[in-house]
Parts: sequence; C-alpha cells; structure tokens
Amino acid sequence: MHNDLRRLSITQVLLCGAAIVTLSMGIRHGFGLWLQPITQEMGWTRQTFSFAIAVQNIAWGVFGIFAGMAADRVGAFRVLMGGAVLYALGLAGMALAPTPLLFTLATGVLIGAAQAGTTYAVIYGVIGRQIPAERRSWAMGVAAAAGSFGQFLMVPVEGQLIAAFGWHQALLFLAAAVLVILPLALGLREPGFGQGVARPVRDQTIGQAFAEAFRYPSFQLLMAGYFVCGFQVVFIGVHMPSYLRDKGLSPQVASYALALIGLFNVFGTYIAGSLGQRLAKRKILSFIYASRAVAITVFLLVPLSPVSVYLFSAVMGLLWLSTVPPTNAAIAGIFGVQHLSMLSGFVFLSHQVGSFLGVWLGGLLYDRTGSYDIVWYLAIALGVFAALINVPVRETPIRRAPAGAAA
Repeated sequence: MHNDLRRLSITQVLLCGAAIVTLSMGIRHGFGLWLQPITQEMGWTRQTFSFAIAVQNIAWGVFGIFAGMAADRVGAFRVLMGGAVLYALGLAGMALAPTPLLFTLATGVLIGAAQAGTTYAVIYGVIGRQIPAERRSWAMGVAAAAGSFGQFLMVPVEGQLIAAFGWHQALLFLAAAVLVILPLALGLREPGFGQGVARPVRDQTIGQAFAEAFRYPSFQLLMAGYFVCGFQVVFIGVHMPSYLRDKGLSPQVASYALALIGLFNVFGTYIAGSLGQRLAKRKILSFIYASRAVAITVFLLVPLSPVSVYLFSAVMGLLWLSTVPPTNAAIAGIFGVQHLSMLSGFVFLSHQVGSFLGVWLGGLLYDRTGSYDIVWYLAIALGVFAALINVPVRETPIRRAPAGAAA
C-alpha cells in the first residue's frame, strides 16, 4: 500500500461496502413479510401492496443510473449519505402512510431512490476503481455475498419485530437502524473526490460511454438477462410468503425460507465471483438461469411441504444473486471502470423493469385468478430464455480509437 497511497485498502473497501450492502439489501429482502399484515389491517388488495413494491423497483432502477453517474463523478461517499437519509424517511413513511398513494410514494419512490444510492451500482463502482482487475470479480462476489448474508440475518429479525411490536413499530425500528450506513460510508471516501487530489482522467464523456455501450450487442444481451433475474427473484421474494400461507403453511416457514435463500446465497454469490476469475462469465450466467428454470419446475411438481420449501429455498439461494458478480465483472472487463457505476446502473434498470413486472403481475394475476400459477410458469420460460441469450456474449475488452472515442 505504501507505493499507492491514493488507493483504499482492499480490506477497508470490502468491510465497509459489505456492511452497507448487508443492511440495505437485508431490509428490502424482508418486505414480503409485510404484505399480509399491511393489506389486512389497511383493507388494501395485494395488488395495492405489490404495485408499491413494483414502483420501488422501477424507482431503484431509474435513480440508480443517476446515483451511478454521481458516484463516478463526486465519489460514493456523498451518494451513500444521501441514500441512507432517504431510506430512513421512506421506511418511516411506509409505517405511517394512511392512503395507498402516500404508501406508494414512501415505499416506492423514496425507498427505491434510497436503494439506488446504497446498493450494488455505487458499491461496485468503488470496488472497480479501488481493487485491481485480477481480484475484481472475487471482490464483487464478496460484496454480493454480504447482501445475501443481510437477507439471512435481517429477514428473521424483521419477522420477530413484526411479531413482537406490530408492523408499524417494526418499520420505525428499521428506519433508525438504516442510519448506521452514515458512519460506514466514511470508509468509502475515495482519494480524488473532493480531498485535494486530482480526479481520475476520463478519456470518455458520459454520452460517449452511454452510446458505446448501447451499440454493443453483448451489453444488450447482459441487460436482457438481468431483466429475467429481476423478474424471478423479486416475484419469489415478495410473493412466496403469501403463496406458502395460501397453501396452509405457517408464517414461520416463509421466514425460514427467505432466510435460507439468504444463507445459501452467501455461498452462491461468493462461488460465482470466484469462478468469474477463471471461467467465462457468460457460461456462468447461462448455467445460473437454466438451473433456476429447473429448480422452479421441480418445486411446482413435487408435493408442497416445509421440507420441499426449504430444499427449494436452498437451491434458489445458491442461484439468487449469483448473477450479480459475473454480470458486473463482465461489464467492467468489456468497457473498463471509468463509467462502471453508470453502466451498471443501466443494466440494473433492466433488472428492475423485470422486478416491476414480476412483483406487479404476481399481485395482479393473483387478484384476477386467485392463483400465482401463471407467474410461476412465466418465471420458468424466462429462465430458459436468459440461459440461451447469455451464450453469445463477448467478454473481451472493447477496442477503441486512440483518442478514446466510442468504437
């Protein structure tokens, strides 16, 4: 480290980044536990709750682009600080909103904007800039695993908070807890962003980087695959607790199922990130999406029981966020790290469009048909689609003209 004083230590980046992702992602993974308590007390439909979460995912994706741009230009620290404050305000608003409109504004817009500023696009930008390329995919796997550990850690805690204090008070507790991100953000203050050190030289403008990426077929394929990822995981994360209760299983089964997804995803994301240093990332992604389609199919075919739920959750956990490290590492490998947060933000927007449709269609089609079957079948078909379209992705660095213009 002595010969590179401008680079943050790998340990500091990983500890602070992982802790922030653990808290931010851990809280949002538990939102499905609030679906029935809120809709039953407030007299709202599942579609009302689902729409608010769907808006959250779209807002997360849209604001993620601008959060990424800001992080690339002024550093992650300021973006993380703003995101933490918005997260606390959104959770408080979620607890206190008396109408579906205010609930959607708080749960959807505020929390969505907060997640954009406290999760992967911003953290991965720091990792890309501060950690050498030969360890980048591994480091991204560690950060993604932290988000999974957050789910394992936080979902049971959230379930206990709801049971002990009611859903209103539980959300207010979380609003206070999320402010822990503020001191953690100090550990990600990057040299070169407002600390008297010259900022990194950029040989591309934002517009050039944007145009280059969207003309490149492999970027489009990665976006399409990420759309499927969002559809599957958010539908399952939000609606599976209610699906299991509709089938006569206890709420504890749902809580344990989500926790198991988080626990096994710690291993899945770490393994995916580590394998990304040695294997083609497109092959890793194709395998993940194909395996999801198989896992969902088997889950729907076998008799439903706590054991089958836990086995499904463990398998899905291995595949849950394991798409994140190879996807973002592929983007960094193709386009470099100058605009990594912004480009990751655009790919993540595609993920969130899929999330919007997954969670919203889950509520809409349930209200219309009394069943989640159609959305389960869509999740299977999309998994096959994503497995196929990742095969032709080219991961080699893009060739640019010497002046740095988009190629």
